[in-house]
Amino acid sequence: MFDPVPVLPVVVPLGVAVLAGLLWSLHRRGRLSWPRIVVAVSLAVYVAGVVAHTVFPIFRGKPAGTGPWTDHLALVPFVDYEVTDAVMNVLVFVPIGVLVPLVIAGTSWGSAILAAGALSLTIEITQWVTAHALGGGHIADMNDLIFNVLGGAVGVAIVAAAGRVPVLARVVDQVRWHDGPGDGPEVPAGSRAATRG
Repeated sequence: MFDPVPVLPVVVPLGVAVLAGLLWSLHRRGRLSWPRIVVAVSLAVYVAGVVAHTVFPIFRGKPAGTGPWTDHLALVPFVDYEVTDAVMNVLVFVPIGVLVPLVIAGTSWGSAILAAGALSLTIEITQWVTAHALGGGHIADMNDLIFNVLGGAVGVAIVAAAGRVPVLARVVDQVRWHDGPGDGPEVPAGSRAATRG
């Protein structure tokens, strides 16, 4: 029996480091406020949680895989893929679609969805490498990538829809890390004007 690498000693410092970097960025730009701190904490916890659940388990002393690297790949979409897995992969990436437009100025629909795809691809490559070389407990799955991207798109749509409701648009303005209409898909210029009128 192989011992798993402890998760918390890795992900807790990671989450703290991410949070410190985000808070420093807000402070440096003079944008520090409690609503934005909540977003920063959410993003840090999210990053730590994603790493904990997608990279681990990794096992100490487990020999590297001796078979071909393709043993840890599932490249054919929609084959032997459970609906519950699809739903979970969508839900896990909804926060990326929500948070990216709030944090990064000038985020378009395409760039937010691309960010979700880039994060998902990074996770899948990490799972592929750790499964073969470090005794990881996951495989790289094309289906995960597809449904992660879909989740990112759902998140962007949620923020965009919120920006069209005056009460919710005010909340978006409070938690957003940047100013200006047209900075992203989430709050159209007309909605922002309506909230201030």
